[in-house]
Amino acid sequence: MKRNLIFISALTLALGVLIVTPAVGSDKAGPVTGTWDCQAKGGSSGDMAFTLYLTQNGEEVEGSVSSPLGDAPITSATFKGDKLEIHIDTEEGNYLLVAKIDKGALSGTWSKDENDKGTWTGKQTASK
Repeated sequence: MKRNLIFISALTLALGVLIVTPAVGSDKAGPVTGTWDCQAKGGSSGDMAFTLYLTQNGEEVEGSVSSPLGDAPITSATFKGDKLEIHIDTEEGNYLLVAKIDKGALSGTWSKDENDKGTWTGKQTASK
């Protein structure tokens, strides 16, 4: 009888660990994680579509951008509160994109080397 009680206790403990471990170990993806179809307006190149591929871990954001001008990795990015800030350094220049997220959409401003500026919007297309 004592052996059965020890076995049942050990089994219960093992099942408890299995049930709790995935919940503790899993991180929920941040709100900017995913693929974003975006549109830049203004600037010397005119309006241009581009795609952001973002992964958020806490306030840190990583990823890349794809546009008719080419593909580039994001140099650095953060998401704090509801504000996303992305830096992309390319051979053509250094870009800064700043946006706020509202109801799953991004909207904000962009600049290239502080001389070329405009606005941009983005809509998330892929699930997290």
